[in-house]
Amino acid sequence: MEPLTTAVAAFSAVKAGIKIGKDAQSLFKDVAKAWGAIEAVKNSHNKAKNSVKNKLMSVEEEAMETFVAKKQAEDMEKQLREIVLATRGIGGWQELLRMRAEVSRERKEAERQARRKAEEQLEHFLIGIGILFCVLLVAGLIYFVMSAKNLV
Repeated sequence: MEPLTTAVAAFSAVKAGIKIGKDAQSLFKDVAKAWGAIEAVKNSHNKAKNSVKNKLMSVEEEAMETFVAKKQAEDMEKQLREIVLATRGIGGWQELLRMRAEVSRERKEAERQARRKAEEQLEHFLIGIGILFCVLLVAGLIYFVMSAKNLV
């Protein structure tokens, strides 16, 4: 699903929950989903620069689409902020921002560790292939020498 569509759907769920009187605790998942989708919309321009879809668009169309999506995401984020401020106050908003930054740092660290582990596994695989190649090369040389001396 496209990030903007996800953001709109999650934000609509938050607004509907507020209308029917859900408390902030029960809206947490919808708020988190909306916020994540909003971030995805803000970052989507960089990721989609080279997509086939964008190569078929004019520069103006791509710029306008990105601008509209980003502004919609910013508006939704502003409304989410107002919801949190109304239900939890400025302290709740600041705590949410701190937690969000912490989770972001943890995710980046986990991604970095996963990349490092994958690189190490590739390195071990290549070392194994190199050792196997060397063993086969030595065995081939021994066989060649022994066959040249008619020992095989």
